[in-house]
Amino acid sequence: MNYVDGFVAAVPTENKDVYKVHAEKVAIVLKEYGALKLVNCWGDDVPEGKITSFPMAVQCKPDETVVFSWVIWPSREVRNEGMKKVMADPRCQPDQNPMPFDGKRLIYGGFEMIVDE
Repeated sequence: MNYVDGFVAAVPTENKDVYKVHAEKVAIVLKEYGALKLVNCWGDDVPEGKITSFPMAVQCKPDETVVFSWVIWPSREVRNEGMKKVMADPRCQPDQNPMPFDGKRLIYGGFEMIVDE
C-alpha cells in the first residue's frame, strides 16, 4: 500500500499566492523523485480547539491560515530515497524557493496507509 507524508503549517494569509507558487514548484520536484501526488489545502473551516486543534498545534496567529498538505508515495522506501534527493535538489533550497511561512512551526510525519477506499 502507498505511503503518505502529512504536513500542517501556519502561513501568513497575505502569502496565499506566494505559498501556492512555492507548493507548485515543490510538487514538480517531488514527482520527479517518485511521489505520486501532492495535495495542498488552504484552511477554510479550521476551528480553534480548547485542548488540541490544528491552529494550536502550529501556533497559528490571527493573520495566518492553517495549511494541510500531503504527499502520496508508492512506498516508504521510495519516499526515503526520494526525500533525500528532494532535500538536496537546488530547486528546493531556500535561496531558490524560500518557504513563505515559519518552518519551525511546521508539523510533519510519515504514515503507512491502512485503508484506501
